[in-house]
Amino acid sequence: MTQAEDHRGRHHHLGLRARIALAVAVVSFSLSTAVSLTVYTVTRETLLDAREESASLRAQNNARQVANQNLSEIESSDLLSILSSLADVGKPMVMWNEDGYQTLALDTRFAVKDLPPAMVNAAIEDGQSTIMRFEHGGEALVAVGVPIPDQDAAFFEITELGDIEDALRSVLIALLVGVVGSTAAAALLGYWASRYTIRPITRVSEAAESVALGQLDTRLDYDEYRHDPDLAPLVANFNGMVQALQERINRDARFASDVSHELRSPLTTLNAGLQVLDNKRDEMPERSRQALDLLIDDVHRFTQLVEDLLEISRFDAGAVRLELDDVALVPMVQSTVNSLTHGEVPVIAEADVESLVIACDKRRLARILANFINNAAKYADGATHVSVERHDPDPDDPDHPTDEPSVRIAVEDAGSGVPENQRDAVFDRFNRGDQGGSRGPDVGVGLGLALAAEHARLQAGTVWVEDRSDGGQGARFVVELPLLEMDSAGNDEDDLSAATPESVENLTLTGEHRAIVVGERPPEFP
Repeated sequence: MTQAEDHRGRHHHLGLRARIALAVAVVSFSLSTAVSLTVYTVTRETLLDAREESASLRAQNNARQVANQNLSEIESSDLLSILSSLADVGKPMVMWNEDGYQTLALDTRFAVKDLPPAMVNAAIEDGQSTIMRFEHGGEALVAVGVPIPDQDAAFFEITELGDIEDALRSVLIALLVGVVGSTAAAALLGYWASRYTIRPITRVSEAAESVALGQLDTRLDYDEYRHDPDLAPLVANFNGMVQALQERINRDARFASDVSHELRSPLTTLNAGLQVLDNKRDEMPERSRQALDLLIDDVHRFTQLVEDLLEISRFDAGAVRLELDDVALVPMVQSTVNSLTHGEVPVIAEADVESLVIACDKRRLARILANFINNAAKYADGATHVSVERHDPDPDDPDHPTDEPSVRIAVEDAGSGVPENQRDAVFDRFNRGDQGGSRGPDVGVGLGLALAAEHARLQAGTVWVEDRSDGGQGARFVVELPLLEMDSAGNDEDDLSAATPESVENLTLTGEHRAIVVGERPPEFP
């Protein structure tokens, strides 16, 4: 997966805390919606049933009073007076048969023709009392029909339901607000509570990161989770895995260290013997001198291998120590390069680093440069030049928004270059990359660049290889050390250790380091 695809994937997938909060919100929404629908339905049916019951009882009583009148003989005005005098009157109306059915309604907005036909037929033709809900003119109504069989008539009464509809609408709004509010509150509560839920996972992640950085003594507190049936096995397995890993690495490191130590004594003897033979080379025939040269080269190579293995084993065992020095950067680089190349490789420094003094491990920085230059000599016919420059990050760069100012030292060569698919692998142990093309016959064992990476990492720096800055054929090996502005809390320039963010002891334990700009180099600075 490419970085772009991984970046898109992170945007398209929710994190664990967000998924927990979403799940809690969905559950809360479902439950609150179900409860709200139940409450609304029960409330609606209860209110409507109570209204229908009271309307039915009132209509029955009012129908009996109307039935006491002779509808065929009473005047319409008198019938209207009777209808208006009924108790708890709604919207009463009467329909009777007198040479064709006639109707009379107290409220002229409503008439028998507005009633549901099934209700009218049930009361007039079937002689059955009915109650129905219907809408008229956008209003919710309930009508009760009561037959008056002795006079071939029927009494109808309409009751408005607007007040109940308004009450139900208010209840519905309140329930909707409650659903939304409870869902939002549940989401926030779930997101807040998820901190405690995923805290063990976070601790495992942090511990795994520490192990990846080389802190193999990192462990999770088993006693904190021993009573949790789900997390206790996870913690125990993680601690067991790290313990096994630490034992394996320590065993391998001890083996490499022991072997290297055992080899140093015979190698010292061999070198001494070869030196004696080399002093007598003028007395040897040509064939013997050639054999002696080959033997000297191989023993020197073997000696370097043993020294590199010892250095690697010290990194693996955590026995390395960072020693900070106040270093005039450019003079130090020039001195190192001149001693390695006999002044044949120029050092090009930018103007803003000419007088730069930093705090760094001078010996380890020199080893990085030596490994880069030796690598160029072995595989690219030597370095062409060394450059020193300061790098100030672009705050608008989306790929490196938190980068700090740094200093970069680069060794360039004119060899065949390093293919892009091998640029990370060349810093792996015992990786020698492509040895074809113009690379010299004196190949290494693949530990030089790996050691350079370890020396840089110990100082919170990094190394990489890229194309030459001028676009020509060859490779550019770069070491970068970060810079921080000097603490202004009264630190003297002469006391660089006081200006560092951590003490030297802490730097040794954590492997973290920050070079610090301490000002311009005074004329007398060595």
